[in-house]
Amino acid sequence: MVLLSSSPSLSITSPNYRYSPSRRLCLCPISATHVVTPHHIDKSSLTISETSSEDQLWAAACLRVRSFNEFKPSTFGIQDHKRYLAEREFEALKERIAGKRTGFNRVSCLNASLPLSQLLSLPNDDLCAQCKFIENGEDRVVVGTLDVNQCMSLPDEITGMKPEGIEGQFARGYLSNVCVANELHRNGLGYDLVAKSKAVAQKWGLTDLYVHVAVNNEPAKQLYMKSGFVYENDEPAWQARFLDRPRRLLLWLGLPGNQNW
Repeated sequence: MVLLSSSPSLSITSPNYRYSPSRRLCLCPISATHVVTPHHIDKSSLTISETSSEDQLWAAACLRVRSFNEFKPSTFGIQDHKRYLAEREFEALKERIAGKRTGFNRVSCLNASLPLSQLLSLPNDDLCAQCKFIENGEDRVVVGTLDVNQCMSLPDEITGMKPEGIEGQFARGYLSNVCVANELHRNGLGYDLVAKSKAVAQKWGLTDLYVHVAVNNEPAKQLYMKSGFVYENDEPAWQARFLDRPRRLLLWLGLPGNQNW
């Protein structure tokens, strides 16, 4: 998939949690040159929905780990490290959804999933093995995921300016951890996830929705701008250097109910 936001170009947005790169484990951000032949899908069996199911949250955490990082398969201990990263995101995601993380008023995880049977022809079974769950007796695979966050700001990110004042606590939202399996790029899954996130944000009464995207991530910027987002601000160069990541843009979308929409 394409990182549609900050660093990697194989994820739609960069994570709002940070992995600590390990030279021993050869963990690094996915680069824009990492290309995978796309696999075309039948969208009639695609579902995109909010979830709090632990099986689905675990599958989403695993997809985020494989989407936001690139690993050398031959490195000793890499499977244990992948599991550690997935467990860390799984627990943090559960806490955010349960309202146990300070600064987050409400968080929802959206997952896009397909039947396992539709993905058996993939050249690599890694996606199916890591991101599978069972729903109503059917084996399905999480192929895209994102979080919708109702909050004033996200940790270590540029803060949106709309709406102003106390309304910002209740009517401002952010997308984060947006990713689509890289095997399934070019199927429009990113657009579908963003469209669903808008519906969730409107249901919550949000009037302003934000997303962060890397300055050099053209596929991500194109996706968001085609979805209605526009430029609002950009990250100072010193902050990007301090956080050891590509500089980010802050994009804004006014939702129905917003007087400027």
